[in-house]
Amino acid sequence: MANERPLWTPSAERVASSRMAAFGRWFGERSGRVFDDYDSLHAYSTAEIGAFWSAIWDYCGIIGEKGAVAAAELDRMPGARFFPQARLNFAENLLKHSGADTAIVFRGEDKVERRLSRDELRALVSRLQQAMAAMGIGAGDRVAAMLPNMPETVAAMLAASSLGAIWSSCSPDFGERGVIDRFGQIAPKLFIACDSYWYNGKRIDVADKVGAIVPQLNAERTVIVPYAGGASAIADAVPSAVVLDDFLAPHVAGALTFARGGFADPLYILFSSGTTGVPKCIVHSQGGTLIKHLCEQQLHCDLRQGDRLFYFTTCGWMMWNWLVSGLASGATLMLYDGSPFHPNGNVLFDYAQAERCTFFGTSAKFIDSVRKAGLQPLASHDLSSVATIASTGSPLAPENFDFVYAGIAPDVHLASISGGTDIVGCFVLAVPGRPVYRGEIQGPALGMAVDVWDEDGRPVRGEKGELVCTRPFPSMPIAFWNDPDGEKYRGAYFDRFADVWCHGDFAEWTVHGGMIIHGRSDATLNPGGVRIGTAEIYNQVEQLPEVVEALAIGQDWEGDTRVVLFVRLADGVCLDQALADRIRLKIRTGASPRHVPARIVAVADIPRTKSGKITELAVREVVHGRPVRNIEALANPEALELFRDLPELRQ
Repeated sequence: MANERPLWTPSAERVASSRMAAFGRWFGERSGRVFDDYDSLHAYSTAEIGAFWSAIWDYCGIIGEKGAVAAAELDRMPGARFFPQARLNFAENLLKHSGADTAIVFRGEDKVERRLSRDELRALVSRLQQAMAAMGIGAGDRVAAMLPNMPETVAAMLAASSLGAIWSSCSPDFGERGVIDRFGQIAPKLFIACDSYWYNGKRIDVADKVGAIVPQLNAERTVIVPYAGGASAIADAVPSAVVLDDFLAPHVAGALTFARGGFADPLYILFSSGTTGVPKCIVHSQGGTLIKHLCEQQLHCDLRQGDRLFYFTTCGWMMWNWLVSGLASGATLMLYDGSPFHPNGNVLFDYAQAERCTFFGTSAKFIDSVRKAGLQPLASHDLSSVATIASTGSPLAPENFDFVYAGIAPDVHLASISGGTDIVGCFVLAVPGRPVYRGEIQGPALGMAVDVWDEDGRPVRGEKGELVCTRPFPSMPIAFWNDPDGEKYRGAYFDRFADVWCHGDFAEWTVHGGMIIHGRSDATLNPGGVRIGTAEIYNQVEQLPEVVEALAIGQDWEGDTRVVLFVRLADGVCLDQALADRIRLKIRTGASPRHVPARIVAVADIPRTKSGKITELAVREVVHGRPVRNIEALANPEALELFRDLPELRQ
């Protein structure tokens, strides 16, 4: 895909004043080199790995003892070590700013609105820290939370990490089995849950769910955080449970203490989506998470002290972990919990306007939904404060690049980004000095030796292949939980190519040095042995006004694979022969004849994970009559039944 005219080009003043440019000048003086452009800076960052990450530590002002060695055993992947002599604490770095200015703004739909200053946040963390310490929580203990994206969630994470404990979280819309499948593997010492939550204007009670989960986890204590009502009743009914106020009552806010540990000490346990089995428990380090997020946020996203940082996310998606790291840069976190379309599709833009948001992060699906709803925030809102709009979760379709500039903000840095839970960060993302081209992610992240390889492990340009990373980086997982010999960890990323991270994305370099993600390579279609990315089909068919969204799979058929396309149609639209012909023509002319589906089937709903990603693999299992082993990972598991034993797929 070669788009010769950019949709947006940053002004010379904006480029020169960016933190990326400032770092390039500073690092050039430090290293005795001249970085003429981003390519030269990126090349140095992946060649001189230790020098680069040491510079990021210094430039971003990480608090701690760095030690004399920045990187060791770089010939091992996995096995490389970063800052092996360092001593630091994650929470200490996020709480280094104090004062009366706002640390957190929170909105829970149209029901709740709160603010915490930096001093108020520190005070809440202090009381939580003391309460956890009184329980004996310390280094290596697990604290698990089923909470909305609210201030108490951030504070509890900071309190746990300040003590050296390991934090893990999910959102309260997870089903009972989904929570147990995750937290049951890690045996938390403390479990924190809300009493209820708001979604689409309705109060959703979780009392029965909490009552069923607690006996399965065997945590020493359960703390119930009041939100939408019912905390006392849950605390009374659940053994070992206590309401948050009672948990904190013996403790008065005081000076914070921070247990410094090693760079590779565990901080977070995140979970794979789990749509084809019990979720993998991915353990991330405190140092690797911190330094990766600082590099991405301050340099790639131009985040500065006083900026107002928003990302629409739940606590079950890695973007929550990414979002809260913004505190380390002195940004104000804008938290939102609930439906992004209640009471209407303007609610997040209302929030951005009212709070003068500077960085607006969301999912590709949200942007597509706003476009298809016919909304025009450019005409209805003052979004002049927004400097960057970021999109992730799935590939952002080319027409949605167009919509951002035509319908939301004409002079904004549109940052399509891609990475994952596996690295709690990005492989490819925003590059402040580069233009934005339709359908393209701007470039590889600093310090990430990203490439695209064919099936034989050869680099390719201008064609599709596997997204790989050929050199170590600090935010690689330190382990999978309950994987003592590392077999599952190595099998997840290093079985395909020896000593090279293979991420499982189907990708392509562009002529501009950017990248297109064509979807997951394990969901890649292979009709006639030709690899096709599902995103290429979605980019075409979802341009049709009749189609709300689509999902494509490869169905085993007569010794080969045939492409099957499922479509969810707009209200009042039927899939007749004329519409099917239009869909096929759109795909044939916009993608290629090989992308044209053999079968098109209309469905009432399409299953998604809790983080909003469509579940191609789960649908493929159902179509082939195989079990989906963890439907609790899905937001709408009932939708899977729409794909079972379909007569259209028997011929």
